Amino acid sequence: MRENDGHQFGRLPATNDDREVEDRPSREAVVAFWHDRYGIPRETWADYSFWERGSGKIWAFHGEVPTPARIQGLGMAVLRTGGEHWKPTTNAVQRFGDLASDCVIDLPYERASRFLAGEDQELPEWDGDWGYLIAAHDIAGGREPIGVGLYVHGELRSQMPKGRRRDL
Repeated sequence: MRENDGHQFGRLPATNDDREVEDRPSREAVVAFWHDRYGIPRETWADYSFWERGSGKIWAFHGEVPTPARIQGLGMAVLRTGGEHWKPTTNAVQRFGDLASDCVIDLPYERASRFLAGEDQELPEWDGDWGYLIAAHDIAGGREPIGVGLYVHGELRSQMPKGRRRDL
């Protein structure tokens, strides 16, 4: 097996059986993650290729390029798979989260404002799964994803990157 080269993008293999780089997730596993955890339809990803740069940093690209690719950026970072639990990126949630049907927590204005400002908050009334959730707020009659929250022990921890936080 080859080793991961953090200086270039390597295309994810279609399945685990096609893997050439040890521990590299497969396209099949990434699509299943978004579907199984968040209910995002598998066909959402039909025109995207998935790439890893570094260890566990997964990018989605709408198009084709040769692999490996020695470039600095390719599409959008969508997932971090390096730890025990896979974590979606804020960009991916804001782009694709409106398609989610599971693990979405709808926040009223005050809570949404606090979340966007990067504040953690007690939320004992949530009766869904623990772990990474899509935090959303109703705007103009439609659900709009804000970002990623980590829900543990009755607390919603905002995962908004510091540079994207806003006070409303």
